[in-house]
Amino acid sequence: MRASRAATIRQAIPEDAQAIARLADQLGYPSTEEAITRRLLQVNGQSGHAVYVAEADGRLIGWVHVYVNYSLLADMPAEVAGLVVDENHRGHGLGRVLMEQAERWAQEHGCRSVRLRSNVLRSRAHVFYERLGYRVIKSQKAFCKDFD
Repeated sequence: MRASRAATIRQAIPEDAQAIARLADQLGYPSTEEAITRRLLQVNGQSGHAVYVAEADGRLIGWVHVYVNYSLLADMPAEVAGLVVDENHRGHGLGRVLMEQAERWAQEHGCRSVRLRSNVLRSRAHVFYERLGYRVIKSQKAFCKDFD
């Protein structure tokens, strides 16, 4: 699809699930290959979602998931649901390339903005996003209720 330095950016396929799970674990979101396969098939089947991976030397070294976040409160924003670059490849511009791909996808789908959430503990990530032109719009608590 698109090459950046030594990495190629392409849409994710189910065969990428193991590597996506490995990278998600590096970010503190442990997942199994089976769970990622199931989730990837769910999002790949929807036109309002896209998952892109970065591959170099036959190894997956990053991914980004972007989707249209339809809302009554904002004019069709896109949201980055996840971005991760392999810990051994950070700081070389790959995150920027993946975010640019997500932004292109959002514009192609008529989105008026791109939003994302970043854990308050990830100060390096905050600096990264601010360098890309993102600004903090609010601080909030995230709540979850699990169903068994």
